[in-house]
Amino acid sequence: MAGRGKRRRPAEGEPVSAVKAGALATKKKPSVPAKTRSPVRQRSRGRTRLSPEAIEEMFHLLEQDNPEPKGELEYVNPFTLLVAVVLSAQATDAGVNKATRALFKIADTPEKMVRLSEEGIREYIKTIGLYRNKARNVLELSRQLIANHGGEVPRAREALEALPGVGRKTANVVLNIAFGEPTMAVDTHVFRIANRTGLSSGRNPLEVEEDLLRVIPQRYALHAHHWLILLGRYVCKARKPECPRCVVREICLFEPKTM
Repeated sequence: MAGRGKRRRPAEGEPVSAVKAGALATKKKPSVPAKTRSPVRQRSRGRTRLSPEAIEEMFHLLEQDNPEPKGELEYVNPFTLLVAVVLSAQATDAGVNKATRALFKIADTPEKMVRLSEEGIREYIKTIGLYRNKARNVLELSRQLIANHGGEVPRAREALEALPGVGRKTANVVLNIAFGEPTMAVDTHVFRIANRTGLSSGRNPLEVEEDLLRVIPQRYALHAHHWLILLGRYVCKARKPECPRCVVREICLFEPKTM
């Protein structure tokens, strides 16, 4: 028939099946369009639902909005930073700053804090919640810094967490701000933001910390927890996030977004 090519006859001694196989091998396989992966959703990343491209863009936008984010606790050296972070547990940064401005003028070293005594410390921080227990911790951690670390704040996580009143979050803050370590301090704001945006679906602070350290690009790691804290404190609030003001609203997986 017209339009059909001639079928090759089998050569002498060649089985007919070989000819059929050759004909099949010359046929082109139909091209299958590759699946397009969403730049936002990617389920293969464990507890993280955002793709690497989306995470990169998120922190690029946060950096553009605030290139040099800073913690809001006031301090004059690593020791006063450590004390301020210990006092900030279940308290606002503003409330801690109000109390410590006067305290740090007379006790900005462990030695001076010990001389002030527990009762003296209480007088300065009595406007802060749980001030009695916190005064006891501040005095004891000051004594331990003198006895075990020459009056200096240690740069090792284990040594920091061994001090009274110092947990993982406090150690992460001190390591990050005082020593420039790319740690991730997960407070209530960071925990909320990570789960809302899709950076993590961790069930506790440690799971969220592990997720964030794994997926946030290294170039953003030093300031990452500051960006997330400030975003949670002033924009992505607990009760009603202010999505129209959010610089990462197009990337965030939170639904429904506020109008």
